[in-house]
Amino acid sequence: MSAQSSQSAPQTGAQAVVADAVAHAAAAAAVAAPIDPARRPDVLFRVRREEGHEPSVWWMIGAFVIVSGAVISLLSFVPGGAG
Repeated sequence: MSAQSSQSAPQTGAQAVVADAVAHAAAAAAVAAPIDPARRPDVLFRVRREEGHEPSVWWMIGAFVIVSGAVISLLSFVPGGAG
């Protein structure tokens, strides 16, 4: 690898792309307001809850057990199984 030169202009196209991306990221960070992670458009079901109001992990465990039991019971109606 070659050492970085002290010139302000990038030497290759890849360096120009990286410099442009860094400049755009710095400009966007300086202008943009902080984004609440729970309100991002790519997050559909995430909700920010108050401290102590998070759902218990036992709800997820119970849902897993119920769904697994439902799948197993429905599969018992499929003909040709061992039995």
